[in-house]
Formats: sequence, structure tokens, C-alpha cells
Amino acid sequence: MEFQTFNFHPAISASIKEAGYVTPTPIQKDAIPTVLLGRDVMGLAQTGTGKTAAFALPILQRLMGGARGRVRALVVAPTRELAEQIHESFGTLGRQTGLKSVTVYGGVNVNPQIQKLKNGVEIVVACPGRLLDHIAQGTIDLSHLEVLVLDEADQMFDMGFLPDIRRILKQIPAKRQTLLFSATMPPDINKLASDILTDPVTVKVGNTAPPVTVSHAIYPVEQHLKTPLLLELLQHTDTESVLVFTRTKHRAKRLGEQLEKAGYKAASLQGNLSQNRRQAALDGFRDGTYQILVATDIAARGIDVSQISHVVNYDIPDTPEAYVHRIGRTGRAAKTGDAFTMVSSEDTVMVRTIEKKLGAPLERRTVDNFDYSIQAPKKDAEFARPPREQRPPRKQTDAKKGAVGSINPFKAEHPGSKPSGRPQTARPGAPAGHAAKVIFNSSRRGK
Repeated sequence: MEFQTFNFHPAISASIKEAGYVTPTPIQKDAIPTVLLGRDVMGLAQTGTGKTAAFALPILQRLMGGARGRVRALVVAPTRELAEQIHESFGTLGRQTGLKSVTVYGGVNVNPQIQKLKNGVEIVVACPGRLLDHIAQGTIDLSHLEVLVLDEADQMFDMGFLPDIRRILKQIPAKRQTLLFSATMPPDINKLASDILTDPVTVKVGNTAPPVTVSHAIYPVEQHLKTPLLLELLQHTDTESVLVFTRTKHRAKRLGEQLEKAGYKAASLQGNLSQNRRQAALDGFRDGTYQILVATDIAARGIDVSQISHVVNYDIPDTPEAYVHRIGRTGRAAKTGDAFTMVSSEDTVMVRTIEKKLGAPLERRTVDNFDYSIQAPKKDAEFARPPREQRPPRKQTDAKKGAVGSINPFKAEHPGSKPSGRPQTARPGAPAGHAAKVIFNSSRRGK
């Protein structure tokens, strides 16, 4: 079966051919005919199966007829990276159609988004928060909406977007085609699907399992030895590009810096970065400027890079589904890939849970000539500051003491107020009024 079987508009067919698409993937083969009929669809497919084109192509076909310059299709995605990826797919597959798409998400200046919406677009790809801002400000008109797509619905639930999704649903026409795509089907997503889909057709492709083109290995190691072990693995492994996942933003940033110091072309991708820097890191990883990208789970489903040879779980993910989504970044486009997971003693339960989900044990490996016996540094010795040098008490005249006491607003109680009940003793060597100033600052932070 080839794409020409679907009888797309000539402009769409030309774009498909230009993009090099020949044979549809299973999710595309099963979903496209149903979406073209205007039916609601519940799509279940793992990451990397080509589901973006499965909804983008039928939407483009639908929008070729009818009015231009107003929002007729809305795609809601959980992350900025995924929104950009979907937007790029619409641009590629609709290059010769004249249909316009715009991304709407936070972390960037809102004014260019407002201007593009004013100029007229047919497709909006949005993250929930910024979309609600546009709705509240009246800068987007969704009254003509014909198709709604919720992509990666389970991740939106994991990120706490379900209330936002329900608010968005109240602002769009009830009569519409709705497509919901998810890699997994937890109870809350199942309930959402039953609430918003009308007589849906369920399209399920494969199990929620890693691609067969990925080989897996577990490397038992204590936490303080993970970075040295990663450097050892990188040194003795033939890699093209490597995606490393950490649990926290701080760790992603620090590990990226350590890899750079070790001589690798590395960047980090995490939520504290501005959108421009996040996009620069992604673009650099795609074009080979960076060989290694260290990321938090924000990137687990938003990176479409076919040449990733290795995924390394520096920190084990919190769920088996997250494990599948992470390693789904490699072994794409009929290529093979490797997934390495570093586990410490406290990760035993999650390892067993992942193995149960996959239905097979994961291979345990060790690295020859690596010293696993190095003890963790003592935190007190590593992080403690040297003791403050004690200064002799400063001599003050009675007049100066009186002046200080009369003008310090933090040391004296206000008239009629109750004593705080806590002694406000400054630490040795600190200037007068220090303890009261700390209490004042703490109360401000709490507001």
C-alpha cells in the first residue's frame, strides 16, 4: 500500500512525494481512512510510529475546501518541543497547499503569536496554558473550529493539564471532529475519551513496548559513580548521537557542563532554559553540532531525531511507560539503537516493574577495568564551608548604642505589639540587627 491510495488533493500528494513519504506506517494505514470519513478516533500507538502524519494529512485534506484565514483545526500538545515538531510536519506535508499553521506556547513573546493570528491561519498547534491566555484575552477565535486533536494525552495528564483541557473544551464548538492520541490508556484518559469522543473508532497499533530495533542493558552502579561510568561508556562505545535522561533540571544542567569539560560536544535541555536556548539545543542536536543532549523528561516525546544511536537513563524513570517513551527516541526509522540504564540499589523495585511490563528480564552489564569500589565522598567534607573567623566585639559609646537602639526598626517591638517570644541573637561576627533582618526576609519570602 502506498500514500497515493488515499487519493489526497494533488497539492498534498505533491508535498508527500517531496517529503519522501512512500509507504504509510501501520498507524497511518489504519487511522487515515477513518479520519478522512470525519469520524472521531481514539489512537493508541507508541512513540515514533508516525501518528503525527496520521492526523495531519487528513486535516490538510479537509481544510483544502472551505474558508481560509480562520482557525479551523486545533492541535493541543503537552510541550513546546512537540508543538514545534507538529507544526513543522504541517509545514512539510502542506507545503504546496497554501494552508497556514502557527504555534502557540508560553516562554516566548506573545505579540508575534497575536500578529500571526490576526493575519489569519487555518491551523493552531498549542500548549494548554498559553492557549487559555489567548482565549481569555480574546486574541484567538475558535468559533469556526472543525477539528480538535489532543496529542500525547497521557503525558498531558501526567503534567497536570487535564483541568486546562476541560476548560479549553468549554470554549470550542460542540459539533466538531475530535481525535485523541495517547501511548497509554490510564483510567483518567479513558474517562476523558468517553466524555469528549462521539462514537469513536479505536485504532491501536502494537503494544506499549519498546521498538524491537532497540537493545537494552542495565548497569548497576552507585549514585556517586554514575558520571565516571557514563564517561567510561562513552569512551568505549561507538556512538553517533546520544540522548541522556536525568530526573531533575539541576542534574541535567550540571551533567551537561561536566560532559563539556570532558571534551564532548554536549548541551542540556531542561525547563529553566528560555525557549530560544531550548530550540538552539534541539537544533544543534539535530544537525550534529552537539553529539550529546542531556534532558529531563520534558524532551521524552518532543524530539524527532532519527539518528539517535543511544539513549542513556542516567536516572531510572518513575514509571514503565516513561521508560518506553524515553528509549523510543532511538531505534527509529528502521535503524537499530541501544538503551543503557544506570541503576543504584534503591531502584530495584522499579527495575522489576519495568521488566514485568516488558515481559522479559533486562541484561545486567558491568564495565571492565572500572573501579566500582570507590567510596562516596563525605557530604560534610565536600560541601561544608570553612568556619567563620571570630572577630572581637566592637566597642561602642553609650551615645552610639542609644542611637543604634533608637533607629533600628527590626530590633524594637512596635508600640502595643506582643513580644515575639523568640530571642533574636545575631551569630558571632554578624553585624547588629542581622538576626532580625533574616526573620524579616523570611516572612517576605512566605508571602
